[in-house]
Amino acid sequence: MAKKLAITLTRSVIGRPEDQRVTVRTLGLRKLNQTVVQDDNPAIRGMVNKVAHLVTVKEQ
Repeated sequence: MAKKLAITLTRSVIGRPEDQRVTVRTLGLRKLNQTVVQDDNPAIRGMVNKVAHLVTVKEQ
């Protein structure tokens, strides 16, 4: 398992349910095409799975 995940917001949160918007913000994403690097742990993986249709993930 990789130590870090590069998470990029690829689809807009406009029109999405509030819980998905909050999850995207909690991951540290604010703008479209912004990439953040997060530690690879079960909590982050769970958030990514919840908004998998909005983000792309690369292992580093």
